Amino acid sequence: MRKEERYKGVLDWFQANVPVAETELHYANPYQLLIAVILSAQCTDKRVNQITPALFEAFPTPEVLAASTPEVVFEYIRSVSYPNNKAKHLVGMAQVLMKEFQGVVPSDVDELQKLPGVGRKTANVIASVVFDKPAMAVDTHVFRVSNRIGLTTNSKTPLQTERELVKQIPEHLIPIAHHWLILHGRYVCLARKPKCESCGLKPWCKYFQTHPL
Repeated sequence: MRKEERYKGVLDWFQANVPVAETELHYANPYQLLIAVILSAQCTDKRVNQITPALFEAFPTPEVLAASTPEVVFEYIRSVSYPNNKAKHLVGMAQVLMKEFQGVVPSDVDELQKLPGVGRKTANVIASVVFDKPAMAVDTHVFRVSNRIGLTTNSKTPLQTERELVKQIPEHLIPIAHHWLILHGRYVCLARKPKCESCGLKPWCKYFQTHPL
């Protein structure tokens, strides 16, 4: 199967069967999503959603967060993975946001990466979800699913995967395609035992062709 056919089949299936796909993180504005995405690194969205209501209430603006300390923030996020580092990142992020961006979350991926705790994946999430830009955030789910299905070829890094996906997926579909792949990896194409029997992508899946039921 040619790669173009595989992409068309996968994207057509998602459009028909998953017309709505969005982040499972709870947020009310770009600042809140930025906090949630930083916290979600190597942590479940469910856990993040459990702690962010109190965190958002205590630190409603970047200005308030910037004036706090990692020690104070730690008490609100202690149940997430790597709370010490993330507490430092959150305070640092707010301080840079105030100093360089007047408290306004930037839409540019390169500008976003100037914020502590914000790598390329997080920056792409913000650019895509908040600003609807054609940015493809590659987390472990996107990396795994893209490789398994055969959307990427010999991609060894998230950046290689990102570039290949962006090259092949129509620009207007990139923001939602990011969520399609994440949710598919989270609930169907599981790391240890993919649920191939209930997967609608079997006709185009390279993995399924070599691992039939």
